[in-house]
Amino acid sequence: MAYRMDAQDWTMLLALSVIWGGSFLLVALALPSVPPFTLVWLRVALAALTLAAAVRWFALALPRDWGFWLACVGMGLLNNAVPFSLIVWGQTQIPSGLAAILNATTPLFAVLFAHVLTTDERLTKARLAGVVIGLVGVVILVGPAALGGVTTSLAAQAAVLGAAISYALAGLYGRRFRARALDPLVPALGMTIASTLLLAPVMLWVDRPWHLPMPPWSAVVAIVALAVGATAIAYILYFRLLARAGATNLMLVTFLIPVGAIALGALVLGERLAVNHLIGMAGIAAGLAAIDGRLLSRRPRGV
Repeated sequence: MAYRMDAQDWTMLLALSVIWGGSFLLVALALPSVPPFTLVWLRVALAALTLAAAVRWFALALPRDWGFWLACVGMGLLNNAVPFSLIVWGQTQIPSGLAAILNATTPLFAVLFAHVLTTDERLTKARLAGVVIGLVGVVILVGPAALGGVTTSLAAQAAVLGAAISYALAGLYGRRFRARALDPLVPALGMTIASTLLLAPVMLWVDRPWHLPMPPWSAVVAIVALAVGATAIAYILYFRLLARAGATNLMLVTFLIPVGAIALGALVLGERLAVNHLIGMAGIAAGLAAIDGRLLSRRPRGV
């Protein structure tokens, strides 16, 4: 593999999975009081403000050329506006467990697209096997009963699969920032600015937020945490990992997000871990080990 993850990369990937896994708790707190598209828009808009303050604090400069901002618009579409909208709509029609399983197909699309569209992230047997094993682990972790939702809206399932495809393409599209050797704060800010502008018309047309009452303080705190932690900080890690580990390795985070969500539920909410959770986590770990390759390469000769 042209990109092999070291201990620092795996640590960042795990941190990103915990942050995005925790976003489910925050969304659950905010959604009863704030419509979906307004929540998504607030998330990226407040994240943009947070990142702008950080860029100013560290005296970083945003590129002014059209190439950079067109790339930011592309990332805003592929990584925020399109997948966020598809998932929000899809989850109104299908169970969240099925949506999580469909979203976990992102690495599968990523390795296939990378094989066709790149020369340095080619598909290998170990990588493909690892992705399939990891996906099976996600199904076991979430619970096979979630697959019962496949008899529901096919359009909603297609929407969530479309979001997974969009995320996979975003990882490959974002490789263009690597050539600029930018601090991760800079593309993260550019993308959230573009996402804010792209999502604003949808939010205004669908939710008509001027008619909404002021949400309770619990929802406000959840939205701020979602914007600062699960978006601003998360995208700094995202772009750093993209530059260091490549797009296909980065997309492995979708395997780990359900793990992070369930682990946080056990630690914060006192939820009990079931046998399928442990088996699913073991399957995901086995898939990641196969993708990484180093554990298998150390097997005794002849085995």
